Amino acid sequence: MATRVSEISAAEMRAAMIDSQLRPNDVIDPAVIGAMAEVPREAHVPAALAGVAYMDRAVALGHGRALNPPLVTGRLLVAAAIRPGLRVLLVGSATGYTAALLALMDAEVHAVEEQPDLMAAAEAIASDDNIRWTQGPLAAGAPDAAPFDRIIIEGAIETLPDALAAQLAEGGRLVAARREGAVTRLVQGVKTGGKIALRSFADMDVAPLPGFSAPAGFRF
Repeated sequence: MATRVSEISAAEMRAAMIDSQLRPNDVIDPAVIGAMAEVPREAHVPAALAGVAYMDRAVALGHGRALNPPLVTGRLLVAAAIRPGLRVLLVGSATGYTAALLALMDAEVHAVEEQPDLMAAAEAIASDDNIRWTQGPLAAGAPDAAPFDRIIIEGAIETLPDALAAQLAEGGRLVAARREGAVTRLVQGVKTGGKIALRSFADMDVAPLPGFSAPAGFRF
């Protein structure tokens, strides 16, 4: 996706994003800060919205999808405790912004996206040998490449499909956002004894991810 933001102003906006949004809200991990200081968010949104790419808000990408606010992305990455060499399943990679961040942090990224044009944009923008792209249903994940050390779900969900939970290695960590009525909370959990108990750690405004609605009467 082309951008109308100059390199100088984009660098300034990235610095302002870090100083005003990330650091004051517990995003201080050097690897996360370093990656978010380098990857151009404006390249991952429609050209007409490049000027708002660094604001504290979601940016619409089409197909009912959105790029999450910077703080949401930063908090999820910190909670995921990414280290070089970890195998990460990224569900709902959209235009590839978080995939690019993870690749820069030296993770082995398996990015899943179901919208062909979003996937095409991601592959063009975030070309990196550390990223393996998979086009298909988000809730299906990438079973052929499992198990994963980390699973990051890029949007708010109401229920965690068993198919995704099964792809997390024992001792692995999953981070996501869970919708609970009118409230959305960031959640994390470690797989222990084959089960993932998710606990919330922050209330945030996160764009919903299609395909993860709970059946009527279901409670997480």
